[in-house]
Amino acid sequence: MSIKMQQQEHTEQFIEQAAAYFDQLVPIATDDELFAAGYLRGHVDLVVGTLQVTEQPFHVSDIVAQVEQSLAQAITGGELTEQDQQQVRAVWQQLQSSCETSSSN
Repeated sequence: MSIKMQQQEHTEQFIEQAAAYFDQLVPIATDDELFAAGYLRGHVDLVVGTLQVTEQPFHVSDIVAQVEQSLAQAITGGELTEQDQQQVRAVWQQLQSSCETSSSN
């Protein structure tokens, strides 16, 4: 398998794992966690959708960088309270860790 195919497969796995991560939170998360996860999912979905529309190859690092940028813009724009920022960042870190752990298995 070529490196490009491996990267594409890894990216697709990340996207699928992210969706599964968000879905699995629904029955077990607190209200604050659900808010943060829903807010973050919106950013992740927007980034992935935008990258897919370009019809250019993209990688997990592109998703992570653009979600980081999107969150930074939202925070600068005053969209989140300090507490919400912390909760969203915590869910974002958990998501990335979860996807890294899953992809290494």
